[in-house]
Amino acid sequence: MDYRIVNSQITLQFPPTKLQLHQNTIIKINKRTHFLKPAFPRFIRFNNRQNPISKVVRSSMGKDRVLDDKEAALLVNSCITRNLAPVLSLDQGLDAIKAAVEELKANPPTCSSGMYRFQLAVPPSAKALNWFCSQPESSKVFPLFFLSSDKENPTYESLSLGRTRGVFGIGSAVSFKGSPHASGKHSYLSRYLPAELTSSKAYGFLDIELDTKMSTVERQTGSYYVFIPQIELDEFEDISFLSATLAWDDSSMCTFSEAVQTFESSFQQARYTSASGSQLICSSLLKFKNAEKHTQMVRVNSLLMDGKKLEASTLELEDASSCFSQFSARLSPTLSIANNMHSEHETNKVNFFCHDSPNINALWASLIVEECTRLGLTYFCIAPGSRSSPLTIAAASHPLTTCIACIDERSLAFHALGYAKGSQKPAVVITSSGTAVSNLFPAVVEASQSFVPMLLLTADRPPELVDVGANQAINQVNHFGTFARQFFSLPPPTDEISARLVLTTIDSAVHKATSSPNGPIHINCPFREPLANSLKDWNRKCVDGLDFWMSNAEPFTRYIPPQKSLSCSDMYSHMNEVLELIEGANDGVLVFGSIHKEDDMWGALLLAKHLLWPVVIDIQSGLRLRKYLSSFLDRKDILFVDQLDQLLQSDSVRAWMKADVIVQIGSRITGRRISQMINQSCPSSLILVDDHPGRHDPSHIITHRIQSTISQFSDSVIKSCKPNIRKRWKDFLRGLDMMVASESSSFITSEKSLTEPYVARKIFETLRCGSALFFGNSMTIRDADMYGSNWVQCTHPASLMLSAGLPCHWVHVTANRGASGIDGLISSAVGFAVGCNKRVLLVMGDVSFLHDTNGLALLRHRTSRKPMVIVVVNNRGGAIFSQLPVASTIDRNIMDQFFYTSHNVSIRHLCLAHGVKHVQVQTKTELQNALFTSQREDVDCIVEVESEIETNITFHNNLRTFTRQASDHAYNVLSKLSIADSTSPGPIDCKVSKMDYSQYRVQLNAPPTSSSGNSNNFPSYREGFVIILSLDDGSVGFGEVAPLEIHKENLLDVEEQLRFLMHVIEGNTVSDNLPLLKGSFSSWIWNNLGIPPGSIFPSVRCGLEMAILSAIASRHGCSILDVLHPSAGELSKRSSPVQICALIDSYGSPMDTAFIASTLVAEGFTTIKIKVARREDPDEDIAAIKEVRRKVGENIVLRVDANRKWTYDAAVKFAHGVKECCLQYIEEPVDNEDDIMKFCEQTGLPVALDETINSVTENPLLVLQKYSHSGVAAVVIKPGVIGGFENAALVARWAQQHGKMTVISAAFESALGLSAYIQFACYLDVQNAEMQSLMKKEQPQSSTAHGFGTYKWFKEQVTTEPLDIHHNPQHGSVEADAADAGRFLQKCRLNPEAVVRTSDEKEVKEYQIAVDTEGVSFSINVLETGESNDGSAVVFLHGFLGTSVDWIPIMKAISSSTRSIAIDLPGHGGSKLQYHGENDSDKPNLSIDVMAEVLHKVLKTLTHGKVTLVGYSMGARISLYTALKCSDKIERAMIISGSPGLIDNDARTTRKAKDDFRASTLVANGLEFFLDTWYAEELWTSLRSHPHFKQTVTKRLKHQDLHTLGKVLSDLSIGRQPSMWEDLKQCKVPLQLIVGEKDAKFKAIAIEMQERIVPENSFPLVVEIPSAGHAVHVENPLAVITAITQFVKTVKTT
Repeated sequence: MDYRIVNSQITLQFPPTKLQLHQNTIIKINKRTHFLKPAFPRFIRFNNRQNPISKVVRSSMGKDRVLDDKEAALLVNSCITRNLAPVLSLDQGLDAIKAAVEELKANPPTCSSGMYRFQLAVPPSAKALNWFCSQPESSKVFPLFFLSSDKENPTYESLSLGRTRGVFGIGSAVSFKGSPHASGKHSYLSRYLPAELTSSKAYGFLDIELDTKMSTVERQTGSYYVFIPQIELDEFEDISFLSATLAWDDSSMCTFSEAVQTFESSFQQARYTSASGSQLICSSLLKFKNAEKHTQMVRVNSLLMDGKKLEASTLELEDASSCFSQFSARLSPTLSIANNMHSEHETNKVNFFCHDSPNINALWASLIVEECTRLGLTYFCIAPGSRSSPLTIAAASHPLTTCIACIDERSLAFHALGYAKGSQKPAVVITSSGTAVSNLFPAVVEASQSFVPMLLLTADRPPELVDVGANQAINQVNHFGTFARQFFSLPPPTDEISARLVLTTIDSAVHKATSSPNGPIHINCPFREPLANSLKDWNRKCVDGLDFWMSNAEPFTRYIPPQKSLSCSDMYSHMNEVLELIEGANDGVLVFGSIHKEDDMWGALLLAKHLLWPVVIDIQSGLRLRKYLSSFLDRKDILFVDQLDQLLQSDSVRAWMKADVIVQIGSRITGRRISQMINQSCPSSLILVDDHPGRHDPSHIITHRIQSTISQFSDSVIKSCKPNIRKRWKDFLRGLDMMVASESSSFITSEKSLTEPYVARKIFETLRCGSALFFGNSMTIRDADMYGSNWVQCTHPASLMLSAGLPCHWVHVTANRGASGIDGLISSAVGFAVGCNKRVLLVMGDVSFLHDTNGLALLRHRTSRKPMVIVVVNNRGGAIFSQLPVASTIDRNIMDQFFYTSHNVSIRHLCLAHGVKHVQVQTKTELQNALFTSQREDVDCIVEVESEIETNITFHNNLRTFTRQASDHAYNVLSKLSIADSTSPGPIDCKVSKMDYSQYRVQLNAPPTSSSGNSNNFPSYREGFVIILSLDDGSVGFGEVAPLEIHKENLLDVEEQLRFLMHVIEGNTVSDNLPLLKGSFSSWIWNNLGIPPGSIFPSVRCGLEMAILSAIASRHGCSILDVLHPSAGELSKRSSPVQICALIDSYGSPMDTAFIASTLVAEGFTTIKIKVARREDPDEDIAAIKEVRRKVGENIVLRVDANRKWTYDAAVKFAHGVKECCLQYIEEPVDNEDDIMKFCEQTGLPVALDETINSVTENPLLVLQKYSHSGVAAVVIKPGVIGGFENAALVARWAQQHGKMTVISAAFESALGLSAYIQFACYLDVQNAEMQSLMKKEQPQSSTAHGFGTYKWFKEQVTTEPLDIHHNPQHGSVEADAADAGRFLQKCRLNPEAVVRTSDEKEVKEYQIAVDTEGVSFSINVLETGESNDGSAVVFLHGFLGTSVDWIPIMKAISSSTRSIAIDLPGHGGSKLQYHGENDSDKPNLSIDVMAEVLHKVLKTLTHGKVTLVGYSMGARISLYTALKCSDKIERAMIISGSPGLIDNDARTTRKAKDDFRASTLVANGLEFFLDTWYAEELWTSLRSHPHFKQTVTKRLKHQDLHTLGKVLSDLSIGRQPSMWEDLKQCKVPLQLIVGEKDAKFKAIAIEMQERIVPENSFPLVVEIPSAGHAVHVENPLAVITAITQFVKTVKTT
């Protein structure tokens, strides 16, 4: 065996705050690679080196195990992480980890050292502090710790509230102990990497010397003790991660078997969890009194530098984010270290309760408060009053309580209600007697109806003072009637009754309040004088029997809940019936009603993920407003039907929407039409699941009522059900929802003024993850439910969400919908903010705000909560009544006075009086700025949105009208296109069987107007392509691709994309949703073809969409117009004329131009567009236009087009010159688009947009927003330039909504393209007419003339028959008929004379090349396609785990002009190798030198000339090395996501060890296990979000030779590869570096490489591929194709 010793130093750094005190704390950490058994004889093993300064210990082993510090660092860096699926509970998470470890035990690793980490997401209820407090005193596993993540002055009071986020850890996988140098100077830890949030962390202490044998700890500057827990729970915002770590080293720490044994010990200990952990917190806090005090505990990322920063020797943490001041750690049975975990001044309870209570009232009050805290009730809401003084004093004096006061008992009670909603445990309300108690009533009603727990302690007069006329004395017995779950009446305190009565009463009351059905509990507490703490003797015998209670911190009576399960025998038969219904459903629907617990939101989301039924969601579910990590284009597995309430406005949809099984999770639903839909689905099965027994069945249709937590129900369904759902049902709903979502969003955003639905959308778009929403009742919650955004980018780090495995992230939403009153909303929201410990955004109306202005007093007191934002929509009255029938039946004055309750109150002055920040907004921009700023400031803020009732009524009415029309339209389209098979419940999926194309070339009568100059001396030709798309049912569609050079497209580039599409489109299903044109094509291109929609050339995308629409129309025997707009298609059967605008390219004299115009008028044209700015002087154009107007008269519509060729001054001069010529508009008058609006205002001449729209690469609506000015009269849309029908329809809809003319224009397409454009133009004309009718606007007298006059340019035709465009005497204009155009396209036949050539499917040949090197023979598998005229070739090398097949789409794309070759590297795909020696030790290294030698020999066999190398990742490194070392065969090299290697020796050593351990895992555990860990790394974050990621993983699983694959991974490790950084300076081969936009690591490497390479060519050295991460050729292949072509072309030219 070959052993080598490598010594290197790695430094780990803590924050500067620590370095100021300790400048010389150093740990030297050397790392060794891992020995792999026979399959890997070349793997290196390092000898142990003893270092007295640092040790690595395994505390949970019960003894110190010394491990060389460098080896320890390498051990940590070799850690492999495996993400497991999210689970429904902490217990399930532990089970999943246990199963993963058992799987590992069954197939143990072959390496002598290593580290595994398993992690998964668990629900938010998994609390680190609760888990820590649940651990027994007799624990035998150490360390055991809790670390609070709270950085803002954490105190022990915050712990008692039970909402502190933090980390729980148990056991030690690896521990580091360090001592100072002999010099006594402090060393420091450095080189810790701030990597992923979910990566392995180490915890511990600085400046302590720990003796684990003696269980002692001493202060020692420079010493430290840090460890990686074996089991860890880390809480983030709204999500928690459970992880387990296994580490071993046979030689010096422990074996794998021993590591598993210690893990199992920790696992058994960790099983101590408690659902009532919050009650244990207070009792556990006492245990920290005797702990050693230490000011800080540290948390650092345990992943060391592995070459991420190429030449830097360190990577420093620059802040104090790794230091925490609230923690407790048990390091041994007798040793604990803690800080801020208990009160320094806690009183002696025995003395207090037995001797120090001044009177019996004080004793009873103190017992009440103490027992509440022991039960976890530490938040007290106190109203001032005399009779309640004993309770107030006791609560305010207790060290663990948090108290808040308010003068208004009504506000106070609502505050307690909100707190319970946020914390899921009751607050304690203390009031005086009399009407103070009555003021609690509204909140008690709401709590009762909403099943929210509350504990009401109402002080009272003693019985002798009731009903005798005593002051402030009323009958408080059963004051709240049935709205209180139970009433308790304590006797007046007396020493004649055992104090145990007080404790058991409180215990029973809290149990009742928190047991289903949760609700308010009323305890009446009468007190006699003295009420203050004045001394009055009392008999101590009343506290007899409380000695044990006083000696601990646990409740007197502990209620043990029964263990309920839906799988228990008595419920099995009933639940089995429900499960059978769910499994048998074809048209099932999940309905998420009000869900208030985050665990239930979690459970509901996992249920939806499992069932994959359409999900109808209420605003209160928390899942109506979702945040996604992925693109909005992704076809989400879970179909959330967000727009159903709007869809149900359509009679057609309402009649169609009948589910056979409905599962409703959560009782209450905000949307009235949703409830009606459920009612109309009767007699289908309706299953209602909620955790209370309350009856929520107003329509009396529930067939199955399950009382269960949502998590329990979800668990039962997930374990037992294999659901079935009809694809047609789901796809139909998806199409409907997509249509209405787009229409409502477009309508809301297109309105210039600030509207209330816009507020509903914007509040969520600006909300960050980790925040919460509280909605007021009336209009605000209804608007949010109907119009809230259904897709917002998640603000959590991508690695966090991908590791969690959740499809989206919810936002905690709540409201007071129990009784749905408008009272107490501010107070409730403030309490909710305290309870949930999040930033809360409250959205409410002005009347609700005024109803609870006393809540502003609570807002002013920032007690234990984060800042709040309150958005008040102020329409100066109750606008909700405008939506009711009463509004249209009675006098407006009555409405104003008795319904709207119109007012003129200044909200600003109210805020000023309470000292609360106030911001008033009136515009969209002001709202967005206010929301953005207020949610990032550390102060409470009220944002007042100005509105007006009448405007609000009008806008809501119009919005409803438009969405209803959109619903009808979508229903009509989908109904027409949904073909059902009589033998199948679903639709017949139609797939693309083949795509071909033909290149055409036809002669023109004149050059296109886009050509430079008037070159009529030579024949002009138009070239392009016709796509022929065949479906598997025999239907055929045609599309035209006609690029223009001025649009930065050429035939060669376009053909490459067509060839690519030919390959990837085959076999893809053509969705019925595509004709909706509301993101449907973009989504289909992304999800089905796997390419970013923006990467397709506009002309190609237009032709593709045209071909697909044409094929769909052919399949249904109709026209494109029919599939776009069925009702318009019915009209088209009679007549659907589309008026044509003539075109003049004005180069001649004014008389020449006027003559042409008059000729066109004689032919029947009534609209003419004249190209201007062709001449040097605008005066010449002015003269020409004047002459044309004189010649054609006033009745002809004239348009002019300057094509952005004038300066602003020249354009203004022209406008003034033609002021009397009555131009309809001028297109693009100025060369700078920023001057367009100024031109409109300066000249008054209407403007049309053309190039401004065409130049937009992203969402055009973002650009169009600034052109809503009335001076912009029209938009001219060229589908072939803007990128297809979908983008064109988007812009057209914006124009229609803003009252602007929409003109569809050709870009010199042939009759084939024009036939589709004519139908599209007719569709838009019909759509515009419908919109004008809906808006009740006057219809224009004349129809829009569209820009299809280019047909006159064509001398020859692409088709055998001409398109019929003629003068219609009836209409007096030149027209085309959409019906004729539809028939023309259906019967289209290509003119053989016009076809230059047709596409050919280049065969991909596969063959083997034999290559011998020293000690091994290789059989290299090769794929080849295409031919080259000059003998050149492009050779592709894949990355690790890839194969040559990965390159086939790209190879086919360039195969028409390039010989393309892809090679399977050894160990991959079809390549094989045979060793010459018999012993494993004789097997040669598969190093990069060997790979380069093999490649060089393969290239010699393939071609005599030089080649272009294109390598990705590992293949990129081989390509670069070969280009540098074997340049005789390399003409140029493209390096995709590649690196020249590592310079730093420590980084190299680290990376070698990591790759060796990866290799051993691959061989030992198989590909599936390996791929889970491989793609869990941050490098693949972008790829994991790609729609074809699962397909990619499936391909990777096909590898067979795992031993060779593992050897390649080890031998080709970048840690073993020689650094090529210095070689770059002498590189003679042209290089181009390709990196993904999202790949930060390799972007930095590419920039560094660029600085080293001496450029010798004009091409860009670094090309950044948009919308891609590391795997750019998979994530954005079209951009890579373009880069390859340009690189090859440019280098050849050079």
